[in-house]
Amino acid sequence: MNEVLGLAGEALSLAIRLSLPILLVALVTGLITGVLQSVTQVQDQALSYVPRLLAILLALWLLGPGMMRDVCEFSRQVMVRACHISSAFGA
Repeated sequence: MNEVLGLAGEALSLAIRLSLPILLVALVTGLITGVLQSVTQVQDQALSYVPRLLAILLALWLLGPGMMRDVCEFSRQVMVRACHISSAFGA
């Protein structure tokens, strides 16, 4: 049971580690575009979404391989631990 709870905790930690850089990019891009919109007094909705979308896509393109490597490593660890858990129950 402790092994399963440990895996759940590691899964949540991985989800936070993977989403945090993308969320920070979206936050910073949103703040910059918001400041620029308020300074220039241009209040177009597309000006707030398009730069954020492009920044997120760029971040995913740059960080995606590392994120995928982390997910694959976690998946491998889950499979190894699943074998140990099932052998502990005699299955």
